[in-house]
Amino acid sequence: MSQISPQTQTGIEFAAELLRQSRHAVALTGAGISTPSGIPDFRSSGTGLWSRDEPMEVASLSAFRMNPSQFFEWFRPLARQMFEAKPNPAHMALAELESQNYIKSVITQNIDVLHQKSGSKSVIEMHGTMQTLTCTQCYHQVRAELYIETFVATGVIPRCPKCAQVLKPDVILFGEQLPQAAWSAAQREARKCDLMLVVGSSLEVLPVAGLPMQALDRGAHLIIINNVPTYLNVRADVVLLEDAAATLPAITERVLNG
Repeated sequence: MSQISPQTQTGIEFAAELLRQSRHAVALTGAGISTPSGIPDFRSSGTGLWSRDEPMEVASLSAFRMNPSQFFEWFRPLARQMFEAKPNPAHMALAELESQNYIKSVITQNIDVLHQKSGSKSVIEMHGTMQTLTCTQCYHQVRAELYIETFVATGVIPRCPKCAQVLKPDVILFGEQLPQAAWSAAQREARKCDLMLVVGSSLEVLPVAGLPMQALDRGAHLIIINNVPTYLNVRADVVLLEDAAATLPAITERVLNG
């Protein structure tokens, strides 16, 4: 980071010390960790997806069922961005912290698979994943890489190899429940952790936004790295209103090398 303010430097040092002292730290990530990789977030004024589109009209389960072609038309540019995106230094930093046993798991609201691409092993995907597609008729599941590249290039809606019905990306649309296994795993981690590191999430989308409160209620420390304030800034041990792609690597460097 260039031009680090004394306040930011102090926050980096304190965050690193908390991570070094923790026994079971977990990360909670949102769209802000992936914007440096070229993937737009949803709520930023002017640039977020929901500042341009009405989510219930394009990204709800009912909209998908009624008009899948409209969904795929909306989804194609986003799928292209995700397909072409590379992990940024923030993703790499979390993967390094996990490999060195400072982070036990990553709970993510993202569907872009960038944590896995960066090397993270224990990833809990709260809002589904772009790794697979499932048939809307016979529920046959396929690996996304077999279909997404062709869809991005041609716009042809992916169809099931068994029954030829539409394949739905395994992402959670408005009106769908969270994956039960992922939600249970995330709650276990929130209750078990002694430190939660929130990166790139405005903590506005429930129920995931309540996970840091579960951790706090059990005495865990809280670090928040996000460009804008969250409702839990007043409860956090460290708040860094900075770009995660610059700040998190600086914290990780200090954790690993002092």
